[in-house]
Amino acid sequence: MTPEQSQLLRTLQEDSFRYFVHQTHPANGLVRDKSREGWPASIAAVGLALAAYPVGVERGFMTRAAAVQRTLTTLRFFADAPHGPEPDATGHKGFYYHFLDMKSGRRAWGSELSSVDSAFLFAGMLAAVAYFRQETAEEDEIRRLADALYRKADWQWMQNGAAAVSHGWTPEKGFLRYRWYGYDEALIIYLLGLGSPTHPLPVESYRAWASTYKWKKIYGIEFLYAGPLFIHQLSHVWIDFRGIRDAFMRERDLDYFENSRRATLVQQQYAIRNPRGFAHYDACCWGITASDGPGPKTLKVDGVERVFYDYIARGAPFGPDDGTLAPWAVVASLPFAPEIVLPTIQNYERMNLEAAFAYGYKASFNPTCPAQPEHEHGWVSPYNFGLNQGPIVLMIENHCSDFLWSLMRQCPYLVTGLRRAGFTGGWLE
Repeated sequence: MTPEQSQLLRTLQEDSFRYFVHQTHPANGLVRDKSREGWPASIAAVGLALAAYPVGVERGFMTRAAAVQRTLTTLRFFADAPHGPEPDATGHKGFYYHFLDMKSGRRAWGSELSSVDSAFLFAGMLAAVAYFRQETAEEDEIRRLADALYRKADWQWMQNGAAAVSHGWTPEKGFLRYRWYGYDEALIIYLLGLGSPTHPLPVESYRAWASTYKWKKIYGIEFLYAGPLFIHQLSHVWIDFRGIRDAFMRERDLDYFENSRRATLVQQQYAIRNPRGFAHYDACCWGITASDGPGPKTLKVDGVERVFYDYIARGAPFGPDDGTLAPWAVVASLPFAPEIVLPTIQNYERMNLEAAFAYGYKASFNPTCPAQPEHEHGWVSPYNFGLNQGPIVLMIENHCSDFLWSLMRQCPYLVTGLRRAGFTGGWLE
């Protein structure tokens, strides 16, 4: 990595970290889902903030005292928040609603009690336990509260009588009809659930989840398939999968880290081939994932009728794809394929996608979709999202220093979960 690239990453990391400084409620630690006035908090964004604060301390973006206070404020809120089956509570059975009101901290938008977003929240809490190890009253309270909150989650209840974990629950309709099957962002659900000392998932739950994996060969690259790039990243934010393998990966002489590398290469190859003829797609302009978009609308662009989506889980190469790219998703693949990610980041930097904005890159842009007022790169999202900002901060750090990965390798619950899921080798030995 050149000195120029190193400085670029540090600037981008600090700019992205600023989201958690300014979009967090000082009284409860809740983090706004996206940078839009009146928008609720996302518990996944809170989990990413809890993991990002230690990075901020190590990089000089925030004092340790400030990080301790922010972390304590957050944990005290969740420890004291209304918990139960009432429709306006904050959580139930140890899990929390996907969206919470920024001020009251109660359920927002009639959202679901989310198993996966709760898992991201717990991962952030456990990162705080691993980092704040000083023998002070405040840091001791961080460890005690975070540990108790993780232990409270009733993973067996979230199974709702079957092996695979439910997506969630609402007080109005009960459990959602979807379960976590196949390779997706739920890997961290199963590992944290298997590692629980109080209400652990059974081993067969992991087998049920992995039983519907889809192995594909695309552009001559074989890998465990998922279309949106974020699926190959979010569990990896916290977990170092280098050299450790479960039964599925042992059979293919692979690990999940290498699998994410291959998924990243497929994304770039898709952009180079550009089968749908979208503007700007090339070797240094790619990144298709769940993201904000310019739709919903249909427009004729240069004689071609194009359908543009709003927020949707875009994927490559099988779609959906409407020409919308997410620079943050490229940055979050930095540890997997730096040789193609760094030139792409430099290209996005030249495009000034972050110019005049407070938190680094905006969530997404679509150079095919015309925008008013005109922008040289077409439509650009007016917002930042906490779920985007966190992986930028944390994956830059994992690439540069192994920091969060090294913290989480010390987490006994995660180690237990990995071993119960059948992982062996590498740092687990």
